[in-house]
Amino acid sequence: MEINWQEVLFMFIGGLGIFLFGIKSMGDGLQKSAGDRLRTILDRLTTNPLMGVLAGIFVTGAIQSSSGTTVIVIGLVSAGFMTLRQAIGVIMGANIGTTVTAFIIGIDIGEYSLPIVAVGAFLLFFFKNNKLNHLGQVVFGFGALFYGLELMGDGMKPLRELQTFIDLTQSMSDNAFLGVVVGTIFTIIVQSSSATIGILQGLYSEGLVDLQAALPVLFGDNIGTTITAVLASIGASVAARRAALVHVMFNVIGTIIFMILLTPFTAFVAWLDQILNLNPAMQIAFAHGTFNVTNTLIQFPFIALLALIVTKLVPGEDVEIEFKPKYLDPHLIEQSPSIALGAAKEEVIRMGHFSVQAIQESYNYLQTKSRKNAETAYQLEDAINNLDNKITEYLVKMSRSSLSAQESESHSFLIDIIRDIERIGDHCENILELVEYQVANKVILTEEAMADLVEMFEFTMETVLQAIHSLEKNDKTIAHTVAEREEVIDSMERKFRKKHILRLNEGVCTAQSGIVFVDIVSNLERIGDHSVNIAGTVLGIHKHEHHTAARD
Repeated sequence: MEINWQEVLFMFIGGLGIFLFGIKSMGDGLQKSAGDRLRTILDRLTTNPLMGVLAGIFVTGAIQSSSGTTVIVIGLVSAGFMTLRQAIGVIMGANIGTTVTAFIIGIDIGEYSLPIVAVGAFLLFFFKNNKLNHLGQVVFGFGALFYGLELMGDGMKPLRELQTFIDLTQSMSDNAFLGVVVGTIFTIIVQSSSATIGILQGLYSEGLVDLQAALPVLFGDNIGTTITAVLASIGASVAARRAALVHVMFNVIGTIIFMILLTPFTAFVAWLDQILNLNPAMQIAFAHGTFNVTNTLIQFPFIALLALIVTKLVPGEDVEIEFKPKYLDPHLIEQSPSIALGAAKEEVIRMGHFSVQAIQESYNYLQTKSRKNAETAYQLEDAINNLDNKITEYLVKMSRSSLSAQESESHSFLIDIIRDIERIGDHCENILELVEYQVANKVILTEEAMADLVEMFEFTMETVLQAIHSLEKNDKTIAHTVAEREEVIDSMERKFRKKHILRLNEGVCTAQSGIVFVDIVSNLERIGDHSVNIAGTVLGIHKHEHHTAARD
């Protein structure tokens, strides 16, 4: 029988495309249903490695992607919300959670895939309700996943007649290491272990590979899926790179253990089939589940050792930014509102120092164009936003306590100051985006423009630092100085804008460089406004009482 190669290829790559789209659609629908709760679960429920494992299982089961969970974890580690040990637990859990997809594939409902797609599309297009739309996306993805598998399976059927393919599977049966390499490379290419395990389930169901050849490919699929985490960690913090390396090590160590025990493990899967009367796809699903659960049980006691090894393998001092509040004790609100107010002020001052660091890192990024400066600045912006939420929440709880008139005034002033510091962080983020635009579009600023920016940056940064010091020491003299400096910042902005227009008229600078320059100057002027608001609070002046009220 002659094989129609075009049909085989088109059915396989088309089926693979539909399958990957189905998995993504399912994951996106589930994520939208859960909103930010998945990130919150990972942030809050990872107090110890065991809780991390459980959180990893739950979140990965929800978004249908261990790579997706690991990327979120790398983001949280990079942002300082999670320690390396907590992250290792979540990564282990993610490996268990990803087996859910294989079990779903094991339920053979391919013949109903098109009606399921139709139901999903109906929910997506004929209802305005967001919840039903998200459900439709999940159902549509579920149907597409099975339809893609059916197409791939039909496309691969003719391969059983091909001698070259028979020889390859025979080689994989004889040489288990070859199977691991094939599984690893294919998963690196496809970027989804769920897809490659789905293909493996199809091959095994069609009798194209035997169990002895299929299991090493399964182990290789688990190694290949770590490439997504490795790619996500490039350019990230040292802690994030360590977390990605743990993901690689976890699956490589597991593969080594199971390759040594390949013969008894193959016998165990065959025994499971006899006891439970599994279909071929479900056999692979159980093998995948057993591999990841056993691997976690074996390596879980050695989390501290894994953390130590990756710390040695990925050296370097990480920028330690403590994102979580240090001074906010909820018990103080009930016991002593005045002490709680003092604690909140300490936290606000800490937040203020983060804003000064964020300006410094934005300034460094403008000069060096180093991604490290940008990453640190973004981390600081995350820290400011997190403290903004936590301190505001703390102060809202405090407002229910009995506060004296003076304490009530201090309370409302702190809420105002938090808003100003948070806005300083936002303006730093704007500056980072402008520098990113400059880098991406190869925009060149003239030496004169750079000198103006350096002058304004340094003056603005010093102004914000003095504003924070005036709050910290409750020093009205420093606060008066800040108020005076704001006039200088305003005049700087006017002067530099005029100089820029002259450069533009002379053809010295381009319109693009003008956008970058003027917008950075404008953001620095706004930062100056917010620093005056902070100083104004120290002086006992409400925002609406002084003409320099900050504009958002």
